[in-house]
Amino acid sequence: MENYLKDIQDIKKMMDRSTQFISLSGLSGILAGIYALTGAFFIKYIANLNYGYVTLESYSFRLILIIALAILALSVGTAFLLTFKKAKKHGETVWNSTSKRLAINFLIPLFTGGIFSLLLIKNQYYGLIAPVTLIFYGLACINASKYTLRDVRYLGLTIVIIGLLATWFMGYGLEFWALGFGVCHIVYGSVMHYKYDRKQ
Repeated sequence: MENYLKDIQDIKKMMDRSTQFISLSGLSGILAGIYALTGAFFIKYIANLNYGYVTLESYSFRLILIIALAILALSVGTAFLLTFKKAKKHGETVWNSTSKRLAINFLIPLFTGGIFSLLLIKNQYYGLIAPVTLIFYGLACINASKYTLRDVRYLGLTIVIIGLLATWFMGYGLEFWALGFGVCHIVYGSVMHYKYDRKQ
């Protein structure tokens, strides 16, 4: 009977691996959150030096853009390295049919939100940048969650709600951005690490 139950569990695990990419690292979520909070601190500092007024042509805007790109590069790089390490440990390839579907479903809303954000910047709707990036990132997580752990869906839903609140409370975009990309990622990463990484 015990062998029969073990066989069923093994079959279930094999089926999950064929439909879900389970090698996402909780630690990468924690680090992404730390990067975001650090970046938000420096952006707030730069904004305060300019009394909260930053134009598209200013040196301060270029600094903010560099910080944002650095956060993105560090987050993506860290996620890839830690996920690659975890996948290798499990004998799973990082780039398989499931991870491809995961990437495509994640990137479509993300790129759409990115293009929309650039158009908002072009037309000087700066107050909507933080809400839009939060909402589309949340939608990207929800869309990708079909091909990975269910916890990603809850992260996405939480960030979408924060993005909607940021739209309601205009003028606090950076604070909501730090809450969504910083605090939420740290909490999510900690939960993921506790639930999955520590057991392995």
